[in-house]
Amino acid sequence: MTSQLLLNPYKQKVADLYTSRADSYDASDWHLRIAHHLVEEAKLKSGQRVLDVATGTGMAALKAAQIVGPSGSVVAVDISLGMLEQAKKNAQSMNLNSIQFKDVDAEALEFTEESFDHIFCSCALIWMSDVQQALSHWFKFIKPGGQVCFHAFSDSSFVGGVVLQNIVEKYGVTYLMSKPTGTVEKCQALLRQAGFQVRSIEVEHGGEFITLNSAQSMWWGSSHPAPGQHPNPLLKLSVEQLRGIRSEFDDRLRVMETERGVWNEITTFYVYGRKPL
Repeated sequence: MTSQLLLNPYKQKVADLYTSRADSYDASDWHLRIAHHLVEEAKLKSGQRVLDVATGTGMAALKAAQIVGPSGSVVAVDISLGMLEQAKKNAQSMNLNSIQFKDVDAEALEFTEESFDHIFCSCALIWMSDVQQALSHWFKFIKPGGQVCFHAFSDSSFVGGVVLQNIVEKYGVTYLMSKPTGTVEKCQALLRQAGFQVRSIEVEHGGEFITLNSAQSMWWGSSHPAPGQHPNPLLKLSVEQLRGIRSEFDDRLRVMETERGVWNEITTFYVYGRKPL
C-alpha cells in the first residue's frame, strides 16, 4: 500500500509512531477488549453501514463487520500504512472480505453526507489536531438517528502523562494529553457542541500496578508527538530544562512505587452521541 496523503509534520509523526507499533499492537488484550466493548454497546444491526476512523489494526472495524454482516458494510480509515497493512491481514485471517481499508485522514473525510449509520473512533480521539472540529466534521457523514461512538480517558489516567503534565506546568507549559476529553462533562459538551445528543457515557474504572521501569518508560520527551499539539510544547524548553524535568519525572515515579509497583490508573469512557432525527 502506497500512501497518497500529504500529511503535515504533526500527523506524519503520528503516522510513523503507529506504523512502528503495528507489528506488536495486537498483543494488547486491553485494546482489543475495550474496542469490542465500544462496538457491542453501540447496538449495531445487520445491514448497517459503518465508518471506523483511525482504525489501527482494525479491532473495532472487524467486530463491527461481524455484526453488520454481508448485507452491511464497513469502511476503515487510517493515516498509518503499517497499521492498515496489519488490519488487512487480520481481516483476511477472519475471512472478512467486505471491509474497505483506506489511507485517509480522519479530519479530512470526503464521503457522501449522511452515508453512515455509525462512526467509531477507538482510542484515537485525542490524536486529532482539533477534537471539537473533528466531531463536527464527522457529524455530516452520519445519518439522522445514527451515532458517533468513541473512547476517551479521564484526565487522571496514565501515570506517566499525569506526572509529566504536573511537572511542566511549573515552566508555563500546558501538555494536554487527555485533558480535552478528561471528564464526563467535557465529553458531553464536545458532543453537544458538534450537534449530537448525548445517548450515553459509560465509565469504566480500572488500572493496574506496573513496574517502575515501565512507568519511567512513559517518558516521551520533545521528539515524540504530543496528542493534539503541534509543535510539541516541550520544544519551548531548553535542553537543560528538559534534563531537569526528566530527572524529576523519574524521581516522582520512584516515590510512587510500592511493593506492588506503581499504580497506573486507566479510567475509560465509552461515549455515544446520537444525531437528531
